Amino acid sequence: MINVNHTARLPRKTKPKGRHPQKALSPAFIRSAPPGRHADGNGLYLFVQPSGTRSWIQRLLVRGRRRELGLGSVALVPLAKAREKALANRMLARQGGDPLAEKRRIEGIPTFAEAAARVLEQKRGGWRGRRHPHDWMSSLRRFAFPLIGTMPVSEVTSADVLEILTPIWHTKAPMARCVRQRLRAVLEWAVAMEYRLDNPCDRIGPVLGAQQDVVEHMRALPHSEVASVIRTVHSSAAVPAAKLAFEFLVLTAARWSEVRWTEWSEIDRDGGVWTVPARRMKAHRRQRVPLCGRALEILEAARALREGASPLVFTHGQGKPLHDSMLRRLLRELGVAAVPHGFRSSFRDWAGEETDHPREVIEAALAHVVRNRVEAAYARSDLFERRRVLMDDWARYLAQGTGGPHQVQHGDLARGRRG
Repeated sequence: MINVNHTARLPRKTKPKGRHPQKALSPAFIRSAPPGRHADGNGLYLFVQPSGTRSWIQRLLVRGRRRELGLGSVALVPLAKAREKALANRMLARQGGDPLAEKRRIEGIPTFAEAAARVLEQKRGGWRGRRHPHDWMSSLRRFAFPLIGTMPVSEVTSADVLEILTPIWHTKAPMARCVRQRLRAVLEWAVAMEYRLDNPCDRIGPVLGAQQDVVEHMRALPHSEVASVIRTVHSSAAVPAAKLAFEFLVLTAARWSEVRWTEWSEIDRDGGVWTVPARRMKAHRRQRVPLCGRALEILEAARALREGASPLVFTHGQGKPLHDSMLRRLLRELGVAAVPHGFRSSFRDWAGEETDHPREVIEAALAHVVRNRVEAAYARSDLFERRRVLMDDWARYLAQGTGGPHQVQHGDLARGRRG
């Protein structure tokens, strides 16, 4: 029995030998050409489908990658025009340009910078911080736009993303992670809009490698030094509203963004409550903050400074809000080795070390989210009255101003309100 290898009889598919064709097609052949691809020159092909539909395509090597461009239907683009387009595209590719990118730009595919602006507008409404949109776009302008800002979002590659991130991946690790996240968000939008099929940020992790950055916690002071810092701030030449806002921040153990945008409508003076809306809280959950006597005095002092009809409590210069970096800059100028957020840590250390208040009350005062799902399901109360006792004790501790080691039994100031 003879074993016949039928595969060997098939003609080998090889590139035709000899010179590339030049103006090989004629109008008569175009009208009668059989299905398939028929070369004309400069990478131009007549593509005849089995249905008889005829169109022009061009194959090019663009920046080291083989690309295929559609030049239109034969019925709309005559042979001479197709040859003209093919020659122009080939010349552009040889000069390092990208004919496909230019074609897509004309068709309306946005550049990366334009796509980033659209993503920013779409995300802006869900962000709490008013500075976050500025920081989001600023990082892309600084690190991404110089390389890919004018590039169609459909043309950004993994190599481009690596070129952006590699110089800062280990030297500016936190910023690099932010930039990577924002690059990915823009390119994921492009995928959703069907401007591209994949997200090049998905493939770069193994290439970039692990980061060895050291986590640095917010600088904070020992709780025994907080009272003296309050006195230092009040004796400084700072804006009066900034002095009041700083002490209010310390007394309430709140975040600076929450204090800075406090509105009069959130204050219930009779009830001694400050209700921070969910949109300004990190956990997106409304927080009731008990106000001690000194905090209410601060609010009265702020009202006396009020200019115009601004809804904000702490303002300066015709009702303008305090600058985001004002407190940080003030503390630095006064030689205080802490940042505004660090005073929450000082409060936490004091409550844990110097009092017998329960941990859950302390965490609730800091508006921390309960991580355990089962525990969170049963923790329906905000422990408000118990938190009021805690914050009164904190105010008393600060008012003493000595910072000496002494144990505060919770409820020393208001045992009748013990929850």
